Amino acid sequence: MFELESGADERSLGTAIRRLARALPALIVAAFFIVVGYTKFEGDPQGPWFGIFERIGLGQWFRVFTGVVQVTGGALMLWPRSRTYGLALLASTMVGAAIVDLFVLASPAVIVPMMLLFVLAAVWATSA
Repeated sequence: MFELESGADERSLGTAIRRLARALPALIVAAFFIVVGYTKFEGDPQGPWFGIFERIGLGQWFRVFTGVVQVTGGALMLWPRSRTYGLALLASTMVGAAIVDLFVLASPAVIVPMMLLFVLAAVWATSA
């Protein structure tokens, strides 16, 4: 097994663990949005995103654009220096999704983007 030789090694290990614990929520949210954004690239007319974006009425280009924005936002969240930019991109997609759910689709699913917006705000508050 490994043994720590000095108090300095223990402190640096503790610092590394704290940094990882602090970054973990942002990394989980980033992975979530990368996966969800990636699923928007599927062009299957029977797929769920295809139907939702068809009902929105802006065309399928908007589905792909939204996927690009979400994957980019998730990727930007992986690094602390660009995390705020990623959070801003993702928050903008969630505000847009909430507006579309509420006014275009008249869907009770508006709660989902609102909850995700809250999660994004919490991650921003804890990583700032």
